[in-house]
Amino acid sequence: MNSVTEYLTFTIPQRMGFLNITAQVNEILQRSGIQEGLCLVNAMHITASVFINDDEPGLLDDYGRWLEELAPFDPSPEKYRHNRTGEDNGDAHHKRQIMGREVVVAVTKGQLDFGPWEQIFYGEFDGNRAKRVLVKIIGE
Repeated sequence: MNSVTEYLTFTIPQRMGFLNITAQVNEILQRSGIQEGLCLVNAMHITASVFINDDEPGLLDDYGRWLEELAPFDPSPEKYRHNRTGEDNGDAHHKRQIMGREVVVAVTKGQLDFGPWEQIFYGEFDGNRAKRVLVKIIGE
């Protein structure tokens, strides 16, 4: 069994945004030489997410509006108790919880084994600073 670990770093200039990272993950897979196994992609920050869905601009816009309805940005300590710590990102923690921490994709014949339209996305909910994403591929 072989394993490869690499880190991607993203700085999203807006407070919330989505980035298709499928190509970057695939590049790591191709360099790894692994033909059969699993690929873990994990947001390493509690206010960011990794998820799989369709790369359709309307859908990504819908996600942003939907998340803002569920957990609206409000820096005041009245809305989110977390903001009493001096932070202003209580909403970002909730958004990450909804969208998820990580994905695992099967590797088959040296390729990410997706269903139709599936792509890997990085979701940012407290942007304007560098954050890391772990890519770990295990297999043979």
